Amino acid sequence: MAERPQVLIVDDEPNMRRVLAALLEREPCDVLQANDGLEALQVLDDNVVHVVVADLRMPNMDGMELLKKVVARDPNLPFVVLTAHGTVDTAVEAMKLGAFDFITKPFEKDELLAIVRKALRSVRLDAAAPPPAPPGESRRYRIIGESEPMQQVYAILDKVAATPTTVLITGESGTGKELVARALHANSRLAARPYIRVNCAAIPRELIESEFFGYEKGAFTGAVTSKPGRFELADGGTLFLDEIGEIPLEMQVKLLRAIQEHEFERVGGLRTLRVNVRLIAATNKDLARCVAEGTFREDLFYRLNVVSIRLPPLRERVEDIPPLCAHFIERFNERLGRRIEGFEPEAMAALRRHHWPGNVRELENLVERCVLFANGPRIGPADLPETVRGAAGASSAAAPDDPLALKSQVKAAAERVERDLIDRALRVTDHNVTRAAKLLRISRKSLQVKMRDLGLREN
Repeated sequence: MAERPQVLIVDDEPNMRRVLAALLEREPCDVLQANDGLEALQVLDDNVVHVVVADLRMPNMDGMELLKKVVARDPNLPFVVLTAHGTVDTAVEAMKLGAFDFITKPFEKDELLAIVRKALRSVRLDAAAPPPAPPGESRRYRIIGESEPMQQVYAILDKVAATPTTVLITGESGTGKELVARALHANSRLAARPYIRVNCAAIPRELIESEFFGYEKGAFTGAVTSKPGRFELADGGTLFLDEIGEIPLEMQVKLLRAIQEHEFERVGGLRTLRVNVRLIAATNKDLARCVAEGTFREDLFYRLNVVSIRLPPLRERVEDIPPLCAHFIERFNERLGRRIEGFEPEAMAALRRHHWPGNVRELENLVERCVLFANGPRIGPADLPETVRGAAGASSAAAPDDPLALKSQVKAAAERVERDLIDRALRVTDHNVTRAAKLLRISRKSLQVKMRDLGLREN
């Protein structure tokens, strides 16, 4: 995400836009505005937007039509719906179509800020997924990758996609867990039913119960109206719990009951609600180890782990790097107005050798940078970051008689070792920067600086 995320406000009432902008500008974000859906699409074309907050009732193009177009463009862009009391049913329908959340007018200031903050956290924590296939290309389950590890993933999808079976997707951040979850839903008998996604890592501990199960009016301060939870919204469809390993232990027993009994009560409510949902969960943690450590319930683990799909990291399927790069180049050529043709063989060889701790997201960011800064029609070793091109890039970029060539190679090798050690420390500590810094015997600030310099992201 950029230094300051951008929030787009879409409302045909100038006073409402001013109120919303005044509230959001107190946050560490920039605010963009649009009068209706058509103008909003133009803003989205010209800017990088991280969250959309849109009214439902607008002229020219209403909020529901805008939502459909935004979801078709980028299903991971959080879309928050503004709605009046009389259109709550419409807002619930919007969430079933892919909206992130909804706010009822008149709204509480704290409620609005809490939802926007949650949406921004969701953007930061979102796992990267391999992109959908370009129009006209045939890809299995719209996933780019024909390597043997991916063939094993497809084989499991072939067997379980059409069934109501619970699936646990595991893999490092950036391996495509969200994309596989969507493939499971899209190829099931529930494809026309709701698909509701929850990023468990983006929800504060004190709000997770109301997020899952909803709440009744007056259940707590700020609950000015009743609101359905994600289980209720997913009734008859698919509920995807991303980063399931982040759920607090005290909440896991309530989640287990909802999964097993298909029933729950809203926070502050007395009526038991019954739902029928197909559950898909995902995590970058080793849940079996979490069970052994006492941070994850064993009964919940076995209830989730009916069918397990392990997504391979990019370093285990390097033969998929060229087609992924080709897709990213096409995308960024269009977005940035460039005409890059591809990678030179030496540069592609460097990409194949790289460790890729950030997986597909790291590759996507690298390709965007290369497309933006490449001087020629093809991306060469000199266009790659030094940590990626390594010794081969340093030697090809420097003249044979250059006395600094040895220094460049030693520096690149040291950076590779440093990157690998930091990556391993982060994995061991589940990306807890403070614990990783202690493990590496450096200060937290030093680790953050090194992570920034090496292009590593905090989860």
